Amino acid sequence: MNSASSVVKNRRKHIRKMENCSHNITNKRNEKQSNKSNSCKLLSYDELPDYMKDNEFILNYYRAEWSLKQAFFSLFQWHNETLNVWTHLLGFIVFVGLTVVNAAHVSEAVDLFGFFRTSPSGFGTNSSHDSGKFLMFQDMTKVANLKHISQQSEAMEEATRWPFYVYLSGSMFCLLSSSICHLFCCHSDKLNTWFLQMDYTGITIMIITSFFPAMYYIFQCQPVWQIVYLSGISIFGAFTIITLLSPGKCRAFRATLFVSMGLFGIIPAVHACILNWTNPRRNLTLAYEGGMALSYLIGTGFYVSRIPERWKPGWFDLVGHSHQIFHVFVVIGALTHYAAALVFMEYRSQVGC
Repeated sequence: MNSASSVVKNRRKHIRKMENCSHNITNKRNEKQSNKSNSCKLLSYDELPDYMKDNEFILNYYRAEWSLKQAFFSLFQWHNETLNVWTHLLGFIVFVGLTVVNAAHVSEAVDLFGFFRTSPSGFGTNSSHDSGKFLMFQDMTKVANLKHISQQSEAMEEATRWPFYVYLSGSMFCLLSSSICHLFCCHSDKLNTWFLQMDYTGITIMIITSFFPAMYYIFQCQPVWQIVYLSGISIFGAFTIITLLSPGKCRAFRATLFVSMGLFGIIPAVHACILNWTNPRRNLTLAYEGGMALSYLIGTGFYVSRIPERWKPGWFDLVGHSHQIFHVFVVIGALTHYAAALVFMEYRSQVGC
């Protein structure tokens, strides 16, 4: 009897043990599913970890503590960083295309299909129907001369294109690093800091490299000034990068450093105006460079002031907040400087030194 009851007790214990194990497994599965669903949940500002609290006027649609895989696929989801990612990612794609077509000498695409047209595309000659052999001979001579000039121009352009590609490379690095930063900064505190530093470095490199076409082509006949100005902006940029990589720098201080780097260009700009006062392309290049500076300053103004979300917190969480506007003006400024660089390069290919 005792043995029978002990067997029953053992069976009951075994059944309870199995039930507990099954219950624990079910709980773990439910917990994993719950954690997985929660990990992709968009949060409010108050729910964020402290390291992600940057703009108190954007109230919702935050990602936080997402895996790298989840962060990558959020490229195709709506959250408050979606347009920050895509504005600069599309800009990066545009600059890749411009680099390719410049390398391939696709003339119509180089100036964005006429949008940045800086001079007539040809020398248009009018032919009369009653032209004689003498006029035909003149036309043939003109064609031969134009071919000769074109060959000389192309040779000179090939010899001096590297400053132009330096700028294109710097722009691509800035735009791509910004997109990567905004896409993956939601992963962890450590990666957030690292990607932000990469983003600041990209902005600095873009500013430095934007000086190369202008300083090289404008002062091509004054190599001493080339060295002075390019060395000056490079040293200034290196100091900026080192400063930005130190912890605890506020957004206003970062913006001040970037604006100061841009204002450094006033000195060589004034020098260039004096040097090229009679150049017929002076006003065109000033217009492009002024447009670039204005774009960057307006964008920086939105970045620092946090307008318009400051006026209506929560209204611009997904579309229209200051950082998105800042990104758009950065792309506009970069394309405007690209147009100016085309003018510089075209001038030197025709005039030389």
